[in-house]
Amino acid sequence: MDVKLSKNDFQQLSSFIYNNLGIKMPESKSTMLTGRLSKRLRVLNLSSFSQYCDFLFSPEGQEEEMSHLVNAITTNKTDFFREPSHFSYLTDNALPTLQAQQSFNERNSLKIWSAGCSTGEEPYTLAMVLAEVQSTRPGFRFDILATDISTQVLNVAQRAVYSMRLIDPVTPQFRKKYLLKGVDRKNPQVRIVPELRKLVRFGRLNFMDGDFGLPEMVDIIFCRNVIIYFDKETQEKLMFKFCRYLNHGGYLFLGHSESLHGYDTPLTQVAPTIYRKL
Repeated sequence: MDVKLSKNDFQQLSSFIYNNLGIKMPESKSTMLTGRLSKRLRVLNLSSFSQYCDFLFSPEGQEEEMSHLVNAITTNKTDFFREPSHFSYLTDNALPTLQAQQSFNERNSLKIWSAGCSTGEEPYTLAMVLAEVQSTRPGFRFDILATDISTQVLNVAQRAVYSMRLIDPVTPQFRKKYLLKGVDRKNPQVRIVPELRKLVRFGRLNFMDGDFGLPEMVDIIFCRNVIIYFDKETQEKLMFKFCRYLNHGGYLFLGHSESLHGYDTPLTQVAPTIYRKL
């Protein structure tokens, strides 16, 4: 089925996506959107994008199709130990500073939020790194919350099963300690060990929601390579939302191509792509 996406239908869809998900869809993305949503037309047995729009914008479609739309249009690229300098800064600079100011010692648990966690490589990397810290510092405890808007990637993250080719960045020491090898030689896979899996809590969250509803404040937020899909206005609003949940002295880690330069936020840059709420 080769269905064309009219200019009017594209404008309706792009406006809907921006208003509900914060993702900017310029006209240059029309071909990409056509390809990704054509599969949904086949599944729903619809013959045009106009029919798809009618369904999506209906109360029934809002309830039944929204998660499929999110899964179709979101980009989920991540890796274990992506941008390794961030994890070095976390253990060598951020943790000692937070401990010195007694920010989490009183409650005895460091709170970390992996915002836009995708298929889980980032929060599990954080769990590995902090578990190593824990092994050398008796009494140190941490809690990791990982959220994403896509139910599809959250399902993958919660299963914690990964292809062997994805674990290249994981050191042999960490592989032995934190990964379990599968028995299928034709499809070699690993699974995160249960002790590490239980240290990460997953949940669905849309950055466009007015209130994120997090149960508590956090000390560190990792939100890397996510805000590049938003325009400046949406990025700035999101930073203020983050700051509502970030403790004073807490840290925000962004992706390598992201910056808050020129933004009016209560965040101060302390290293490349690393910010602190002072």
